Amino acid sequence: MTVELSEEQQRLFDQMEGTNAHMFITGRAGTGKSYLLRHFTETTEKKVAVCAPTGVAALNVEGQTIHSLFFLPIGLIANQDLTITAPRRKMLQAIETLVIDEISMVNADVMDGIDRVLREARHRRREPFGGVQVIMFGDPYQLAPVPPRTAEERQYFADNYASTWFFDAKVWAESGLVSCELSEIHRQRDDDFKRMLNAVRHGRVDEEIGSALNRAGARPVPDSDIMTLCTTNEKVNKINADRLATLGGRALTAEADINGDFKVNSFPAEENLTLKVGARVMFLRNDSEQRWVNGTMGTVSHLGEKIKVIVEDRFGDEHEYEVEPATWEQYQYTYDNESKELTRNVVAEFTQFPLRLAWAVTIHKSQGQTYNRALIDLGNRAFAPGQTYVALSRITSLDGLYLTRGLRPSDIIVDPDVERFMGDLVDDSRSTAVPF
Repeated sequence: MTVELSEEQQRLFDQMEGTNAHMFITGRAGTGKSYLLRHFTETTEKKVAVCAPTGVAALNVEGQTIHSLFFLPIGLIANQDLTITAPRRKMLQAIETLVIDEISMVNADVMDGIDRVLREARHRRREPFGGVQVIMFGDPYQLAPVPPRTAEERQYFADNYASTWFFDAKVWAESGLVSCELSEIHRQRDDDFKRMLNAVRHGRVDEEIGSALNRAGARPVPDSDIMTLCTTNEKVNKINADRLATLGGRALTAEADINGDFKVNSFPAEENLTLKVGARVMFLRNDSEQRWVNGTMGTVSHLGEKIKVIVEDRFGDEHEYEVEPATWEQYQYTYDNESKELTRNVVAEFTQFPLRLAWAVTIHKSQGQTYNRALIDLGNRAFAPGQTYVALSRITSLDGLYLTRGLRPSDIIVDPDVERFMGDLVDDSRSTAVPF
């Protein structure tokens, strides 16, 4: 399938491909960051390694986790000795451009660890990242780095960094960083809803916007099959289990086929997927025949040796599709001595039907998804910066927004360090607003 970029995506692609600048590419939800990343990695003439902070995020970009790629220790790195074996050194020497997805989840200590490893491995200790171009994708308004685990780690960050965020890593004091924000939103078409989401993103929700969101969200839920976005796994699991139990008929369980050392915390789907006819499900991968995409909703219509799912298209027409198991591959980069090239090898595989129960999903796991409608359950309160924005921005229009309770000013949380860093980027939402 030919990938077409928008004009602003093309401009960024040309800069990524035509320069060696370190780049941070951000943008509101639905602006096509993942689209641009994939196009670059598939078409670039540079020798690229792709990585991400978590196993699931690495699977999504067909890359490797940061810690496994650079052999970094778990926890605080600080001044620990970082061992680089000869094969790993050769592999790192072959990289021209490093692409990091979900960069907002990477803390400053890990960023400096990547810098140290690359300088050492490439014998270019005076050059940031050992001369490798670093291109980072992500939105700090959506996902934050995991906070320090102990009092000692918190004290280390307080003594050495302005914050835990990647943009406060020491390496940036030695190197320029080009920050670019994609502005054209492809997920939502309604300009008023876009404006409201932008206000939530920046913590500038006034009474008018807050009231409009709450009026829309207070409407009765149209049916029981609507997706619920929750703040905790506990609530998600309970909703899905309760709804599955109410269905008649026999439950069937599909066991995943796992080859190689596929990490449990990186499983892209359920190891044991239990379904019944009538179960509401969500697809977890794009279909090669474009019948569905990652995030498409459907209803199980047949279970047996084959699984069939009914999907409603954007015109309201229903289609029944037979769903085959999908295979997710974990990769590892190595250096091929014969070809003198950087190679990407499959080291583990996970095969399972690309489905999950979808009466409910956590807001965190909804990241990157698109829903025509959803019921948002923030519980007693939103507890993380960007959580409310992520939830609201999954929905394509205000007509698809439903709330278990009205939004409160305390639900709109923006990290002040993110505001400090992102304040230098051009944005049209810089007007002040009176909290609602």
